[in-house]
Amino acid sequence: MASDSNFVQATIPQFDGHYDHWSMLVENFLRSNEYWPIVEDGIDTPAVGKILTNAQKIELEAKKLKDLKVKNYLFQAIDRPILETILYKENSKDIWDSIKKKYQSTAKVKRTQLQALIRNFETLQMKDGESIISYCARTMEISNKMRFHGEKMTDVTIVDKILRSLTSKYDYVVFSTEESKDIDELSLDEL
Repeated sequence: MASDSNFVQATIPQFDGHYDHWSMLVENFLRSNEYWPIVEDGIDTPAVGKILTNAQKIELEAKKLKDLKVKNYLFQAIDRPILETILYKENSKDIWDSIKKKYQSTAKVKRTQLQALIRNFETLQMKDGESIISYCARTMEISNKMRFHGEKMTDVTIVDKILRSLTSKYDYVVFSTEESKDIDELSLDEL
C-alpha cells in the first residue's frame, strides 16, 4: 500500500447479544485485517526446551503480536461482564471459542426461531396505507432472516408472496405483472 495513513481504521463491531450476526461481522473484520488465521488456528508454541532458529523466533514473535492485536480487538468488542469471564484465556483462539460456546445459538433454538419466521412470512400481509417499498422491505427483512437461519428460499417464492399479499388497491399491478412477465423467472430487482 502506498499510504497506510490515508486509510481510516475501521472499528470492531460491538457484541450486542446477537452472536451469529456479530461473529460474522467480526470474522470479516479480522479476515480483512489478515488476523483470522490466528483466531482459527491459534499459535503453535514450541515445546519447552526446544531451540528455535532466528527465523522461527521472528515468526513466533510476529504471531504473538498478531494474537495480542486480535485479543485487543475482542476486548474492545465486548462488555465488561463478558470480558471478566474470559480474562483468564491465554490467546485469541481460546477467547473466540469461549464466546462462541457461550453465545452461539444451538440447533434447536435456531430451528425454533426459523419456525417463528416462517409463520411470520406466511401470515405477512401489506397494511392499508403502507407503501409498496415499505412492504417489500418488511418482506425482505423476514426472508433474509429465514435465509440466515438456513431456509432455502428462492426469489420466486418471495416474489409470489409479495404479489399475493398486496392490498386489493394493487390488483391491477399484480394482474399486469403476471400477464407481462414470466413470474417463475422474475427477480426481486425486476419486481
